[in-house]
Amino acid sequence: MRIRNYIEETDEAVDLASEYLSEKIVGKTSFADCLHIALATINRADVLISWNFKHIVNIELIRGYNAVNIKNGYGQLEIRSPREIMNYGDTY
Repeated sequence: MRIRNYIEETDEAVDLASEYLSEKIVGKTSFADCLHIALATINRADVLISWNFKHIVNIELIRGYNAVNIKNGYGQLEIRSPREIMNYGDTY
């Protein structure tokens, strides 16, 4: 049996994603990426993991997303690449 978890798109997430765009964190063609980040933020994900270094895993953009999040009363979102967490929890 496969268990699948889905997060539904909400007006709240669309509004937050739109604010990332209006603050010019990224360009208008990156709405899907912004929605992904907004959904993770609103649903209080521990971390968002992505290979998208152009629009998501980029220190300047992460700062921008989190500035908008804080301004709107949300927490900061940890955004990392898979390589950063591959050995997470391993002890050496």
